Amino acid sequence: MHTAPLQIEGARVSVIGARRSGIAAALLMREQGASVFVSERGALVPGDRELLAEKGIDTEQGGHTGRVYDADFCIVSPGVPLTAPVMQSLRARDIAVYSEIEAASWFCPARIIAVTGTDGKTTTATLIAAICADHALAAGYRVFSVGNIGVPFSSMVGSMASGDIAVVEVSSYQLEGCAWFRPDIALMTNITPDHLDRYDGSMRLYAEAKYRIFSRQRQDDTLIVNADDPILRQRFEERLGVVPQLAAFGLDAGRTRAFAASGAVTEGGWITLFKSGSLDERVIAHEDLLKRGFMGRHNLSNALAAALAADAAGVPLSSIKRALKAFGGVEHRQEYVCEIDGVICINDSKATNLNAMRQALEAVSGPVVLIAGGRDKDGDYRELRDLVASKVEMLVALGEAADRFTGAYGDSVPAVTAGSLREAVRLGLQHARRGSTLLFSPGCSSFDMFDNFEHRGAMFKSILRESTL
Repeated sequence: MHTAPLQIEGARVSVIGARRSGIAAALLMREQGASVFVSERGALVPGDRELLAEKGIDTEQGGHTGRVYDADFCIVSPGVPLTAPVMQSLRARDIAVYSEIEAASWFCPARIIAVTGTDGKTTTATLIAAICADHALAAGYRVFSVGNIGVPFSSMVGSMASGDIAVVEVSSYQLEGCAWFRPDIALMTNITPDHLDRYDGSMRLYAEAKYRIFSRQRQDDTLIVNADDPILRQRFEERLGVVPQLAAFGLDAGRTRAFAASGAVTEGGWITLFKSGSLDERVIAHEDLLKRGFMGRHNLSNALAAALAADAAGVPLSSIKRALKAFGGVEHRQEYVCEIDGVICINDSKATNLNAMRQALEAVSGPVVLIAGGRDKDGDYRELRDLVASKVEMLVALGEAADRFTGAYGDSVPAVTAGSLREAVRLGLQHARRGSTLLFSPGCSSFDMFDNFEHRGAMFKSILRESTL
């Protein structure tokens, strides 16, 4: 049982940000006996003010007043940057600030498997939950998939019991506000440039936020890392400050086996689990994964990570095999949508950074018409010049970063700009030829034109459906 490190009953708690996670955190704190105040810089979602009022929670919208600071501690939504004036004022007043993930963990009776990383965390977390769920019914426990994946952790902890498993996807933003968060199993998929606009362009600061996932783990907990990732490999080579048991996964079997005493690798066309003092266990053949739509080396890596995490959680090999064979992928992540006049249309709206866009381009075979753009994250577009030149036959750029895309690649591939996603799809289909792929892989965040990447991907699919009528 994870326990609250401070007195909640009777405490004064301010919640800053009234979207899904903020509302869930406010309700949880109120249920635990705190006096709660919710402050939203924008407008409250219709109905939320009434819901909170019914629970005795006061609110404000349109900005943060001084009442925010009348608190013993604050819970802050992940979208509020550390540089925001309200955050600076909280620090100046020495008021503790926690994330919704942190607060929810205080009341979680379930075992926690936490997944972070720049790319692959949604697919990996979803796959872990699917594997655990395959075993859960027979074993008498339940599996909850929460966190950055879309369901607030706080909204589900009240339904969890000892023995259940909470698979928690955690972003760097959420980890910033974690002080006592202690997953039983922590997993890091990779660390590549992303969100550098939030971290003053510093990879070190971004990585340190990610490393908070294991900072409170104990010796009987497990930390799983990607041995193929050079940043993670360097960080954990000497095991400095690493208390939990270390396991690794990797496509390079020799390097991974040398890196950790237990882990998951690809050998002889198979995903294989290994552990010091035990016989290796073959899990599933690569070709069986490909039949389920696992395109690209990155998805093979995600499958390795998920199998290893499930094994660490005590899930039997039979369930791991069965769930991997049945898994159908994640919406908005290299998702097959339809085929129009011989053109395959792929929705990769989840690609909110350039590394994710790179993975999608590498996974797609044949010529590509690429729709990309959105709100830039200070990525280095030059790193993809050769890949774009070799795979892309037409670039359609949109959003705030459109000029950066055309400026980076317009001299090597034909490029046009679009004023809307609808126009981008029209232009893309107009230029695509039979046998090519229309790939919507933005490489940027969605916040210039959409609420989130789900909204963006749903719009893309809706436009394509209209095109097939």
